Amino acid sequence: MFNGDKVVVLDPGHNGGNASHAAEINRLVPAGRGKSKPCNTTGTATGSGYAEHAFTWDLAGRVRDVLVAHGVKVLLTRQDDRGVGPCVDKRAAFGNDSGATAVVSLHADGSTAAGAHGFHIAYSAPPLNAAQGEPALRLARQLRDSMVGAGLATSTYIGSGGLSPRDDLGGLNLSTRPAALVECGNMRDQAEAAVLASPAGRQRYAEAIANGILEYLG
Repeated sequence: MFNGDKVVVLDPGHNGGNASHAAEINRLVPAGRGKSKPCNTTGTATGSGYAEHAFTWDLAGRVRDVLVAHGVKVLLTRQDDRGVGPCVDKRAAFGNDSGATAVVSLHADGSTAAGAHGFHIAYSAPPLNAAQGEPALRLARQLRDSMVGAGLATSTYIGSGGLSPRDDLGGLNLSTRPAALVECGNMRDQAEAAVLASPAGRQRYAEAIANGILEYLG
């Protein structure tokens, strides 16, 4: 049990208003490593129309509830599922300015590759600062191990053993805090989508992610 001395930033991917504000989310912003990327994207959805932005918002609340019950202070990069953005650089800045012990971005994937399913954890590599080195890799491993321990399958199509080093994700590249991004599963895989879209499934993911964060916090 912690006493509020640990701060975790949860970054639920995308936002409910993104699709109706194309100009705003398509404008280029800094993405680290001297590159620019669109401010944000609309995200993906299951075949039945359950949107990634709704999934990540619901999941973030569930993860937050578990962490708060253990005495962790939790901050979210967006406060509802009706807005636009924030842009990836602003999301990173929010985590940096908070002094977070850990920053965890929550997503689901949209691969159309045959048989593509399973989760993966992305982290910035090669690291651009000390936080992106051993601390971020340890966070990614703790999340991976907790999710595997909960019986969740690692990705069949991205990364290796559930881990995916990336140099192209602005939120990770711009972070000066230990940060990782969880792609919980593939929303375009019918079987996995059914789990991601169910309250019980989301609670299972939430508890696994929260437990990984708690292990990291020590």
